[in-house]
Amino acid sequence: MKEKDQLRETTVSTQPIFSGKIISLQIDTVMLPDGTTATREVVKHPGAVAVLAIHQGRLLLVDQYRQAMGRCELEIPAGKLEQGEDPREAAARELQEETGFRSGKLTHLHSFYTSPGFADEIIHLYLAEDLAAGEMSLDEDEFIELHEAELEQALAYIAEGRIADAKTILAVYIWQAQLAQKALEVVE
Repeated sequence: MKEKDQLRETTVSTQPIFSGKIISLQIDTVMLPDGTTATREVVKHPGAVAVLAIHQGRLLLVDQYRQAMGRCELEIPAGKLEQGEDPREAAARELQEETGFRSGKLTHLHSFYTSPGFADEIIHLYLAEDLAAGEMSLDEDEFIELHEAELEQALAYIAEGRIADAKTILAVYIWQAQLAQKALEVVE
């Protein structure tokens, strides 16, 4: 996509504010298209992966407590990229760690930004096929329960707010569209 020069902001300076285990925060001073300056608060993130994994017609979900939300949340398996890590390898790793399943085939579906108004986090979404069960290998600070849901149940979880994060909602709707497409192919 070609950038529109008349909308471009140019970074004049960057002031680091915080650097943590997962994110960092900086304040950028930018030159606006009209020549004036403004500040932008920017959260830097190494990127992440997420996995749409269907096993025997059921979506693999993980149930875990999310401190930022103050409650448990059903989500597709996901995790942050390590420095220099290939997203496909990270997707395979996260699927195995969080669900115990290994995938015979991982297909990149889409990459998307979570909140481009203030963060540079990008999530690479993969479809996992040809799944084989195994053992979970959670990080020492992860407490997760594996959950499976048929499409109708996953849609109900969205309606109830039990699934409320964008990556999982997107994955469920992609799954729904894929099933609808397959149904159309059978009819034709």
